[in-house]
Amino acid sequence: MSGHRPLAVIIGMPGAGKTRVGREAAQMLDVDFADADIEIEHEAGMKIPRYFEKYGEPAFRELEADVIADLLVSFDGLLALGGGAPMTESTREVLADYIADGGKLVYLEADTHEAMERASRSGNRPMLNGDANKRWMKLYEERDPVFRKISNLHVHTHGSTPRVAARKLSNMIQERIVHVTGSGIEPYDVCIGEGALNRLPEMLGDDVLRVALIHTQPVQRHSDQARALLRQSGYEVYDMVIPDAEKGKTIDVAKTIWKRLGEIGFTRSDAIVGLGGGAATDLAGFIAATWMRGIRYVNCPTSLLAMVDASTGGKTGINTDEGKNLVGSFYTPAGVLADLRTLKTLPRDIFTEGLGEVTKSGFIRDTKILDILQEHAEELRNFNGDDFLGSPLEDVVAELIERTVRVKAYHVSNDLKEAGLREFLNYGHTLAHAIEKLENFRWRHGNAVAVGCVYAAELSCILGHIDQETVDLHRSIFSSLGLPISWNGGDWDSVLALMHKDKKARGNTLRFVILDSVGHPMHLEDPPMDALVEAFQRIRG
Repeated sequence: MSGHRPLAVIIGMPGAGKTRVGREAAQMLDVDFADADIEIEHEAGMKIPRYFEKYGEPAFRELEADVIADLLVSFDGLLALGGGAPMTESTREVLADYIADGGKLVYLEADTHEAMERASRSGNRPMLNGDANKRWMKLYEERDPVFRKISNLHVHTHGSTPRVAARKLSNMIQERIVHVTGSGIEPYDVCIGEGALNRLPEMLGDDVLRVALIHTQPVQRHSDQARALLRQSGYEVYDMVIPDAEKGKTIDVAKTIWKRLGEIGFTRSDAIVGLGGGAATDLAGFIAATWMRGIRYVNCPTSLLAMVDASTGGKTGINTDEGKNLVGSFYTPAGVLADLRTLKTLPRDIFTEGLGEVTKSGFIRDTKILDILQEHAEELRNFNGDDFLGSPLEDVVAELIERTVRVKAYHVSNDLKEAGLREFLNYGHTLAHAIEKLENFRWRHGNAVAVGCVYAAELSCILGHIDQETVDLHRSIFSSLGLPISWNGGDWDSVLALMHKDKKARGNTLRFVILDSVGHPMHLEDPPMDALVEAFQRIRG
């Protein structure tokens, strides 16, 4: 069985529920469950208390370490370890190797009083002999810092029934995690999955006292959940509702939030949580970047577009009368929580809008995204939130989000402040931003990006970088997803004037991102005017 590894490994204090919760989670995940203590008893041929009594703790820890090391390379289900197992140095080393290989080490954190009571009722815990409660607290003080340090997932089960705790555990195990790092970036994780919002307290940390929860009215049910979660974890929560979509990304809205933070007395030890679509997370990040020159913030995107674009990468900003995102800051979040449950409430047109950015990422780097989109175009185009969770489409969408975030993370990690490489993420955006402005933001961003990518492809083709077949591929994929591939709005002079205000422009020189081939973007400096005009004529429907 060599080469196997556990789906996840569970650690925690005695009485945390590792076995009961782990066994139930394994049933939900349809995988095998193993309890390291039971495996040790099989190996020893006797119960653990008897082994302790006969050979002492050092001998037991040596046997325990050997059994765990074997299980980590031979068992592929859910594995629960004994309470003291991670305190052995050799076990910590093999667990570190397991994590480095992509493994998930889950610290199951129960309420101390609940865990203590359960542990003291059990007669199979030699480490608690004597005054059980006193011994438990002493062990907790020793072990908790170690468990927090070595684990890469934390599941809080305070007040949860075993079934609810098991659901939390199974959801977290199934999460997809993209680690974002790079020069000038404080590393952070983008967590994608059902129930990802439950990680909010973990990402904010213990040092935060007050939290400003910035959200829009349409996501009230999700903000209610976040608020309850934060208050349950002991934070003071201040609700700050902003206008929906681009109307929430203005200096007037920012000034209103700054005023409230000043009245409350927010300091550098407080935090911002942005919950909603891309505009809401942009505004929340801008507030966090500018208040006291930067405070902690976490993004909780609730739309597909926000999950794959605005929430990740550290670009924060607001719009002005002159254009979109012209005022802002590069400021990375402490984490991003893309909870797939929030997609359940999305109208179909808002879901499919997000596919514009997903498709763009396929064209500039990860061509597997294009294969997935073509294979599942019909289901994606006919998205129905009521049937989404638990359907085969959920895993398809989760993979598309992960792949798109990885494309963004690659560019951001190598170029946080958009000096060159990161500009490739703006494929299709030069025209898209002009469309949005000329349509007074009635056009959704992802729809404008779809047209912008077709325009950039036409320009690439006219200049001889790609063939007509690649242009047709753009048109077929975007249209199969229900996205527009033409625009009959403003005149050329208006479009040209706005494209000159694009962030990629240098002085009076236009600068575009085009394709040299699928998956290989390039910069185009000062393109010929006749090519720009011809490409524009080709996207007029």
